[in-house]
Amino acid sequence: MNNFIIIIPCYNEANRLPTKSFSNFLDKEKNVSILFVNDASIDNTLEVLTSLEHKYPNQVNLLSNKQNKGKAESIRNGVLHCLENKHGEFFAYLDADLATSLEECYSYKEFIKADKEFVFASRILKVGSIVERKFSRFFFGRIIATIISNTLDIKVYDTQCGCKVFTKKMGVLIFQKPFISKWLFDVELFSRILKHFGKKKGLNLMDEIPVKRWVDVGDSKVKMSYFFQLWIDLYKIRKAHKIK
Repeated sequence: MNNFIIIIPCYNEANRLPTKSFSNFLDKEKNVSILFVNDASIDNTLEVLTSLEHKYPNQVNLLSNKQNKGKAESIRNGVLHCLENKHGEFFAYLDADLATSLEECYSYKEFIKADKEFVFASRILKVGSIVERKFSRFFFGRIIATIISNTLDIKVYDTQCGCKVFTKKMGVLIFQKPFISKWLFDVELFSRILKHFGKKKGLNLMDEIPVKRWVDVGDSKVKMSYFFQLWIDLYKIRKAHKIK
């Protein structure tokens, strides 16, 4: 594997995985590896991923969960797999639909510096940027973001955008323990960083990068009914990670 590894969790993605986009990226960027984590898919996802692995044996690797574990634990398994096998110095994770492109994700490496070890995409609409998102998802997302910010006192605009880039050192710190929440694991990552380093230093180690382009290409797998479970998850996270 290369020093920069992008982890892609996959569950039943056979019909929507943009294989051409992956191929175009891998043909161009020879110094990047992609680790697909197949989360016990019941469609043809495994066959699609295996085909990519055979096409790019030096850049694509495949890890399969024996049982469905969800996005959070799939990403965690991917990070731990790389750490245990001493692969990679920089890590990232992306959603399989590539709402944030592979190229943009890779470009975030330039923001990783001595004083920045965890950078993340944010769907802040600025001049020159493109953010295409269904209004219902935008509205629901802003409600969740406000609740998270007020409850955990984490002053981040967008905790849930599925593109995070971090150093090996940070990966060791924040991915060792299983996540409390299936869907708010991104919030747990922030919370773990702030708890370990303290709020001031923890915030200084992070950087929120406005996306250049983010396109909503599919329906969310998070059900609206999760809004009610959200409060319980936030309570558990706050209780576990008392930030000073």
